[in-house]
Amino acid sequence: MPITSAKDRSADSAAGPASADSAEPIMLELVDEDGRTIGTAEKLSAHVAPGRLHRAFSVFLFDDRGRLLLQRRALGKYHSPGVWSNTCCGHPYPDEPPFVAAARRTGEELGLAPALMREAGTVRYNHPDPASGLVEQEYNHLFVGTVRAEPDPDPEEIAQTAFVTPAELDALREKGTFSAWFTTVLDAARPAIREVTGAAAGW
Repeated sequence: MPITSAKDRSADSAAGPASADSAEPIMLELVDEDGRTIGTAEKLSAHVAPGRLHRAFSVFLFDDRGRLLLQRRALGKYHSPGVWSNTCCGHPYPDEPPFVAAARRTGEELGLAPALMREAGTVRYNHPDPASGLVEQEYNHLFVGTVRAEPDPDPEEIAQTAFVTPAELDALREKGTFSAWFTTVLDAARPAIREVTGAAAGW
């Protein structure tokens, strides 16, 4: 299970749309229990306890050997820094389709495009983050797919990446901290994961 640390690529991305110089607040879509949009809220305010239910997405990408691409979140992130999590997760902009947002953020964070990506259902959860005190009240759209390129992660977002088998994931979870939502989204996506990776991969 090789773990790869992110390399500095700030010179390549400093002029991009996600530049830290932007003063515009990041807005999220607030939703009801059925996933219908009911308004918007600034990103951090939606995560302050008790949290406000908002739209999110989670991506699981696998290589040709059926190994899951994990990321360890950068230490500088205000929410859940330094923990391992699924390939990519985030929030669509208001009126942005979740599939489009998932593909966009996979490119921005990991520097790659999925070879295949398909919808894998939705899951609703309420997960407090014990380290930060923030709360994930999310209506999460799940996506599963495959990847053939090597990650080129943005170090502002990702500290390390790793491709893992189910057994390697279990071993990593015994010694490493994972995001509060990881188990919930992984379990919800498993049926689609098995369809994409095949029985031999063991998911």
